[in-house]
Amino acid sequence: MEIENNTLKQGKIRKLLLKFAIPSVFALLVSELYNIVDTVYVGHYIGVTTLAAITIAFPIQKLLVALGLLIAVGASTYAARSLGEKNYSEFKKIVFTSFSLVLISLTIVSLIIFIFRRPIFYVLGADNLTYPLVNKYVSILLLGGIFQSLSVVACYIMISLKKTKALLYTNLIGVTLNILINYILIVKLHFKIEGAAIATVLSQITAFTFAFYKFKNIIREFHMEFSMHSIHNSVTKEIIWGIITVGFSTFIIEIEDALVTVVLNNLLYTEGGESAIVMVGVITKISMFLFVTIIGISSAMQPIVAYNFGAENYDKVKKVLNTSIKVVLITSFALWSIFMLFPNYIIGFFLNDTTLLNKTVKAFRLCICLIPLTGIYYVVINYYQAIGEAKKSFLLSIYREIIVFIPLAILLVQLFGIKGAWAAYPITDASAVLTSFYFLNKALKEDFNQVGVSEKF
Repeated sequence: MEIENNTLKQGKIRKLLLKFAIPSVFALLVSELYNIVDTVYVGHYIGVTTLAAITIAFPIQKLLVALGLLIAVGASTYAARSLGEKNYSEFKKIVFTSFSLVLISLTIVSLIIFIFRRPIFYVLGADNLTYPLVNKYVSILLLGGIFQSLSVVACYIMISLKKTKALLYTNLIGVTLNILINYILIVKLHFKIEGAAIATVLSQITAFTFAFYKFKNIIREFHMEFSMHSIHNSVTKEIIWGIITVGFSTFIIEIEDALVTVVLNNLLYTEGGESAIVMVGVITKISMFLFVTIIGISSAMQPIVAYNFGAENYDKVKKVLNTSIKVVLITSFALWSIFMLFPNYIIGFFLNDTTLLNKTVKAFRLCICLIPLTGIYYVVINYYQAIGEAKKSFLLSIYREIIVFIPLAILLVQLFGIKGAWAAYPITDASAVLTSFYFLNKALKEDFNQVGVSEKF
C-alpha cells in the first residue's frame, strides 16, 4: 500500500498520467462502444429506421452510464484523497457507500424508465414507427445497466489504488464479447434490434463478473466484510454527499450529451425527418471518439491531483495540471487530424446511403473543427473536482452544452435550418475554451496562492 501511495506522490507525472489515462480512455470508449457497435451492425444489416431507433434510445444509455460514472468518479477521487491522508477507515466507508448507491439508484431509475417508457420515448423523439423498436431495445437494455455501473465503480476504486489493469481487462472483455455476440445474433441468427440489446446485456454481465473477481483482492487487503451491519455503519450522509459532489460534474458532462441528442432529435426531425436524426446519431457517435480521449486524459489526472492535494504536495499538483494540458492537446490534435482527413471512410463505416454520407461528412467537419481545444476546458473541470471545489466544477460542467449550446442551437436552427445546428458546435467550443482560460488563471492564482505555490504556469 505505502509503495503504491509513494508512487502517486513521487512518480514521474507523464508516466503516471499515461498509466491512469489508458484505462480511463478505454473505459469511456467501451461505455460508448456498446451503443456504437449496435449502431454499426444495425446500420449495415437491418436498416435506417432501426438505426433511428438506436439513436433515440441513446440518451437512455447515456443516463445509465452517467449515473455509474457519477458514483465511480466521485468514489475514486474521494478515495484517493482519503488514501493521501492515510485515512483507511474512511476509504472502506467510501467503498461500501458507493456500491450501495449503485444498487439503489440504478434500480430506481431503471424501474421509472420502464414504467413510464411510452411518454419518455416519445419525448426523446420516437414516433409511431420507431416506438416499438425503441421499446424492444431499451426494455432489454435496462437489465444490464446495474451490472455495468457496478463494474465501473469497482474498477475506478481500484484505479485510486493505482491498480489500473483490472479496468483495462474488464472493458476489453466487455467490448470483445459485445462485437462477437452482435455478429452471432444479428448477422447469423437475424435477431434484429433485440439481438443488439441482448448482446450488450450479456457482455456487461460478463465484464461485471470479471471486475468483481479482481476486486476481491481489495476486499482481502483492507479486511472488508460486505454485510448489512458493515454497510449500515459505513453509509453516512457525509460520505454520500462527498461522493455525489465530487462526481456530479462528470455526471453532468455525460448526461449533457443525452440532453443535446434529445433537443436535436426534436429540433431536426421537423426540418429533415428520419435522415436528420440519423445524421445527428452518426456525428455524435463518431465525435465521441475524440471526446472520450479528451475526457479520459482529463479525468486521469484526478486521482494523482487528489492524492497529492490530500498529502499537501502542492508543487506536484501544479506540475500535474501543467502536464495534463499539454498531453491532452497533443493527443486530441493527433486524433482530430485523422478524423478531418478521412471522414468519408470513417462515416462510411456507419452509413451505406451515398447522399446521406456526403451530407453527414460536411456537417461532421464543421462540428468537430474546434474540439481539440476543449481539452483545456475538461482539464480545468477535473482539476476542480479533484481538489473538492464542487461548485466551480459544476458551473463549468454545465456551461458548454446546457448554458451555451442548447439555446444557441435552438436559435440557429430557427434562423438557418439544419445548418444552424452544425454551426452551433464550433461557436460553443470557442466560447468554452475562452472561459476555461479564465478559470485556469483563477485556479493558479487563487488556489495555489492559498498554499504558497507560485502563480506562474
